[in-house]
Amino acid sequence: MDRFDALQLFSKIVELGSFTEAASVLNVPRATATHTIKALENRLGARLLDRTTRQVKPTLDGQAFYERSKRVLAELEDAEASLSTHVANPRGILRLDLHGAHATAIILPRIGEFRQRYPYIDIAISSGDRLVDLVKEGIDCVVRAGEPRDSSLVVRSLANMPQIICASPAYLAQAGTPMHPQDLAAHQGIGFFSRGSDSRYPFSVTLNGQVTEFNAAGWMSVSDSDCYLSAALSGCGLIQLPRFRLEEHLQAGRLVQVLAEWPCPQLPVCALYPFHRQLSPRVRVFIDWASELYREKFGVDKPGAK
Repeated sequence: MDRFDALQLFSKIVELGSFTEAASVLNVPRATATHTIKALENRLGARLLDRTTRQVKPTLDGQAFYERSKRVLAELEDAEASLSTHVANPRGILRLDLHGAHATAIILPRIGEFRQRYPYIDIAISSGDRLVDLVKEGIDCVVRAGEPRDSSLVVRSLANMPQIICASPAYLAQAGTPMHPQDLAAHQGIGFFSRGSDSRYPFSVTLNGQVTEFNAAGWMSVSDSDCYLSAALSGCGLIQLPRFRLEEHLQAGRLVQVLAEWPCPQLPVCALYPFHRQLSPRVRVFIDWASELYREKFGVDKPGAK
């Protein structure tokens, strides 16, 4: 490995806390990673990493070297990105994490178009509702619905999705139809919670010009959006979701919208990526392309970065 590759490997080991995971992310043999770090330490005359059977951590010298290495790598990537050939023809592996509906209903049906436009970019996609550590897991970009909570990430708005509250005809026949948001307190709501948190998300509607939250009772909570929808189809209670997820069920009569006089606030969907990836041509072209898809789907103006 040359010095640039050695810096990349060392930085990735520090971020992931593992020789094996860093070697996998960078697609190099584990033995090569070990040899490269030993050669780097010999050249510098300092021990950079403390190795145990469970984890790898930087020494004090290693932490200082890592901080400087990050700046060097960012400047090198910036220099590469400034070249027209790299901007026009970005290449390499783009690692994405997408929630299920955004992957299967919006991005994946059109991903062939992205490949045709950028034939030198290979894509690795993980999916699910869990929170991911982008740096530790080596992920370049995620697409998420809801208000971003991690201030350490760069946020790019993609769309605002209309939401509705609905339930199955069987549930409404048994429990009645709520006629006012205050009626939600007497109804069963299917709970949705983030993993690692016991909180249930309330229903939100616009009442007298302000977004107001209402809690409902409920005997079921889930942490997966597909389970959330399936529970509603099974008659377990009311749910609140972006309308595009529900359209086929509404048209088929499997779900019925309620409280339509009180619109739900729109749900933002954003692309998020680490600060050190913001100059990556692969990340940039993917987000620009994804923005086009979401503008077509939800009719929003071209979003800006913030």
